[in-house]
Amino acid sequence: MYIIVVGGGKVGYYLTKTLVNEGYEVLLIEKNPKKAAVYSERFGSVVLEGDGAESSTLEAGGIGRADVVVAVTGDDEDNLVICQTAKKRFNVPRTIARVNNPKNEEIFKKLGIDVTVSATNLILSIIEQEIPRRGLVHLLTLKHAQLAIVEATVEPGSEVVGASLAEVRFPPNTVISVVLRNGTMTIPRGDTVLQPKDEIIAIVRRESEEALRHMLGTDGRNT
Repeated sequence: MYIIVVGGGKVGYYLTKTLVNEGYEVLLIEKNPKKAAVYSERFGSVVLEGDGAESSTLEAGGIGRADVVVAVTGDDEDNLVICQTAKKRFNVPRTIARVNNPKNEEIFKKLGIDVTVSATNLILSIIEQEIPRRGLVHLLTLKHAQLAIVEATVEPGSEVVGASLAEVRFPPNTVISVVLRNGTMTIPRGDTVLQPKDEIIAIVRRESEEALRHMLGTDGRNT
């Protein structure tokens, strides 16, 4: 999945940082030369200096193959222009806009912006839940403990299918809290046997998410 983030303020910076750490292909567009230079030192080639409200800049950023464009500048008008250009001219499947003035939210929706948001965590949640290329969905991050509550589906080819929870060697500090099967939610025990298409909610350390994703067969980068 290729995501273009326009606007290198606090929201854009931390959003880009998190998406890069999560393994997404990301491009951050920032028109302030000083900010762009600083971000280039930190992120490398994923930063493009330029005005994201201009079509030429978006084209230079490869918008033609973008899956998502996220406009998080401090100017609602720019965010609207960026998203409309992305959607109507370049046919980007999903546009997400930061709305600084809540009064403008209805206008954004009427003009075809897919999603309006105002915070980094909410943007990440929308990206991961509404465009689920990767099977692990963040429900909540417990920052102080470096833990995350995640939702995932057990794929048919997963190594855990047919095994009880007691038999599976999950990553360290991983707890399977809920199993949802055929619409019925259960609190699993050690003898609970996992089946294909089981939906689970787990508590896992952030650094172990990739290992858990691989075990469940939900690594979207291989699909």
